[in-house]
Order: sequence, then structure tokens, then C-alpha cells
Amino acid sequence: MYIDARKLPNGSSFDADIAIIGGGPAGITLARSFAGRATRIMIVEAGGVDFDADVQAMYEGVNTGIEYPLAVNRMRYFGGSSNHWGGYCRPLDPIDFEKRDWVPHSGWPFAIDELEPYYEPASEIVEVAPGRYADKQYWQERTKDKLPDPRTGRMQIRFVHFSPPTRFGKRYGPELEAAGNIQVMLNANVSHIDATDDARAVTGLSIKTLNGLEHTVRAKTYVVATGGLENARMLLLSNKQMKVGLGNQNDLVGRYFMEHPHLTGFGEIVLADQKRMPELYRDRLIIEGRPCKAAFNASTEFMRERRLLNATFMGGIAGHYQADTQDAWDRAAQHVDLLQAAKYFLTDGDGPPDPEFPKRIGHWMGMGCACEQEPNPDSRVSLADDKDALGLPRIKLDWRLTELDRRSVVEHMRSLAMEVGALGIGRMLIGVEDDGKWPELVAGGSHHMGTTRMHDDPTQGVVDRNCKVHGIDNLYVAGSSVFPTSGAANPTLTLVALALRLGDHLRARV
Repeated sequence: MYIDARKLPNGSSFDADIAIIGGGPAGITLARSFAGRATRIMIVEAGGVDFDADVQAMYEGVNTGIEYPLAVNRMRYFGGSSNHWGGYCRPLDPIDFEKRDWVPHSGWPFAIDELEPYYEPASEIVEVAPGRYADKQYWQERTKDKLPDPRTGRMQIRFVHFSPPTRFGKRYGPELEAAGNIQVMLNANVSHIDATDDARAVTGLSIKTLNGLEHTVRAKTYVVATGGLENARMLLLSNKQMKVGLGNQNDLVGRYFMEHPHLTGFGEIVLADQKRMPELYRDRLIIEGRPCKAAFNASTEFMRERRLLNATFMGGIAGHYQADTQDAWDRAAQHVDLLQAAKYFLTDGDGPPDPEFPKRIGHWMGMGCACEQEPNPDSRVSLADDKDALGLPRIKLDWRLTELDRRSVVEHMRSLAMEVGALGIGRMLIGVEDDGKWPELVAGGSHHMGTTRMHDDPTQGVVDRNCKVHGIDNLYVAGSSVFPTSGAANPTLTLVALALRLGDHLRARV
């Protein structure tokens, strides 16, 4: 059942067994895991079922580090940021869960084996199942194309599935609305998580609406699932019983903010003959009705040897060198050495020209990368002096990158160039200098991770291995904010898997 908090009598109160703050992928997945059961679920969502500019403006904030677009890379309405999600799906790599001596603060409380049983049901939820993320034989059979193994030892090939993408609110909203044990309260902003005087247990949620109403929700168990930035802000705002914010007794809430630094235009791959590169490496293909694409991923052995972070690269044909225009010849001339080098070993002699494109003399691919970020306690979310429309402090973000982040990006770019040459595909022109500096423009992938990190030791993490906030008996956090490390795969599939795991834990406890 849907409830509009703006249309309730002022001072309305609701009771539930589990109150979930946030109706994005994590919150909706968790709620669905209880559908049809005796457990009473209340989802408290700050937005409505559609985009509203006034509601979206609540996400505005302040940057003190790398410039970051706080209001536009999150969606404050039912379905959360799945409403503009690109749909990239791949699990994290096993090494991402390990404690690595060259990556300070790395290591999850468990290995990837703990999440493996949840990745396939998560793949079903995001509509890409069955997952074939590392099954090269499957993709070779389906594409009828030979997919060569990497030759340098620096890279491995992984496969990305693309969700339709699943818009969680639209896709699963009707199911939640029809469930007799689930209520969804829309346009309901949690202004404070109330707790006992000793802050050992949560007692309720204080709710405000943009039209001036106030309500309360009480439950036995509470889950914060408002996204990687807002999860930290929500705990910091809840400071009546604990002045520094709930769960923040060790000054960890908001710290270790991680993104996937995305660099565009860092390099081009020059091809004399695009047929030498398997189509799955350069184009998104529809295989058995599902979009997919191959990605170059840093190999575990190379990361260990060179003490690097993880990285993933994908590319696509961006243009062609042709012999029929002066502009095309001018562009080809810029890369003539690379093009001639590619032609020297890529062409199969002086065969007939391609009848469809008789004047093409080569091609170039644009490349994109998503790189793991080192967990850094100084990269953090805190509260700004500015207030939002409800009078609550806005978010303040200080996003920082380190030398290990930069060195990893540069070395993996060079590895990709070596791999392309070793495979006999082409030549890569790198456009980023190894000058000890980050490029002036660094973007993120709208992947917000780490601000309520998971660790068994309360002095090193905000939540434990079951995502329960340390020191509070009935408060949990869901979403990518609990990631101790980011890996180099988009976080949605993993955060959905974690939400399913949390559901199992809560069912056993509740």
C-alpha cells in the first residue's frame, strides 16, 4: 500500500516490525525479501513516484575537495538512483575482498564466497540472469568469434551484462503495493533517527514533509538505505542522543568516501583492420536477448606484483580513417606512425578492399575506464552550515584521490596498450602523462561507497559483517556505503546481493 505523507493528518504515527529508510535498489530489494510474510514492513521514501525538482533540490550540497555534482548524480524519488542507472552489471573480483598490505584499510570481514550465493538471485532482480561474467566459452559459442586470451599477464577478460536497466520503483512498485504486509510512505523525509538516552537502541523516526507536516514511525528494527552519501548524512543528522551522530562514536561515519574515478579521452586504440578485434570487445551485442560486452580487467597477479589497485577498461569504435576527404587524411596523419605500425602486422596482404567501405584505411576506438579508489579516511562526508528546505544541514563532500590511485590508473593504461599490441589487435595512443598529477578534469561514475564501512572492529568500521551499526542493537545500514573497498565493478549488483544477504539475517533474527 502507498501512503502520501503530505496528505496525512498532522502528527500521524505508524508502527512496523522493520522500518526501511529509502526506496532505492537496496531498500526495495530488502522489502521484497519479506513480501507475503507476517513481518510488517514500512518503506519511508523522501520522494514521490515521479521526479520533482523541489524534492531533488534537497540533494544540493557543498564541495570542499574535488568538484562533484551532488544534486544531479542521485535521484530523490521512488526507485532511487536506479531511475538513471546505466545498467552495468558485474560482480566484484575476489581480490577486492582481501586485505592487501599495499592498500591501507583494505579487507572485507568475509571473502567473496560469502556473497557468491546471492549474486545469481541479484542478477535475476536486475534482469540479467543467468550471469555469465567470466564464462569465455559461453560467449565464444554464442558470438561464433574467437576470444583470445590475454598474453601479457597484466589483464584478464571479464564480461559485463547490461540490465534493461531495471527501474526499481516502476518494476517492483506494483508488487510492493499489492503485498499485504508492506507499506510505502512517499514524500516522507526522515529528519532524525530517535534513540534511547544511552543511544543503544533506536526508538523511532521523526518525519517531515515539504508542506509542513510532521509524523512518526516506530519499529522493532530500522534500516538506513538512502544511498552512499545520504546514509552518512542521516546518521550525522541524528545527533540528539549522541552529539556526534549515531554510530559515530569513533569518528568514522562519513569517512572513506570512495568513487570510481572515470577518465575519458585518456587514449585511443588505432586499428588498421577492425575485424582483428572481436566484435564483443568493441560493440555492445545482444546475445539471447541480453546486451553484453567484454571488458579488460586488471589481473590479480599483476596487481599483486606491482602493488596496484583494480581497474576495468571498455571501448567502442569512435570513428574511421578514410581516404576520401582531406579532413580524414589530416586526422590519419596525426596517428600515421601508429596506423602504419598497425597495418604492418594486422593486414593479411594486399587483398581486395572492403566492398562496403572501399576507402577506409583504418579505425579508432575511444576508451573509458573505471578505477578502484584507495580507502582514504580524509575523503569524507560531513555536514555543511547551509540548510535545506527542512532546516537540516546539507551534505558537505571532501572527495580526495591519492598517489596510489593515480599510479594505478597510469600503469593499467600502459598495460592495456601493451595488451592490445600483444594480441595483434592494434596500437594504443595514451593521452595522459605520468607527471605525478591528476588530470584537471576527473569525473566519478555516480558510485558512492564506503561512508559507513563494514568491519568487525568498531574502531575501524561503522557496521559489522551483518551491516548492524556498532553499539546500536536494532539499527542497520544497506547499500554501497558499507563497502570497505570499491573494486572496479559498478556497485549495483553487489549492493543488491548484500541486501538479499541482510534480508536472510533479519529474517533469522526477527
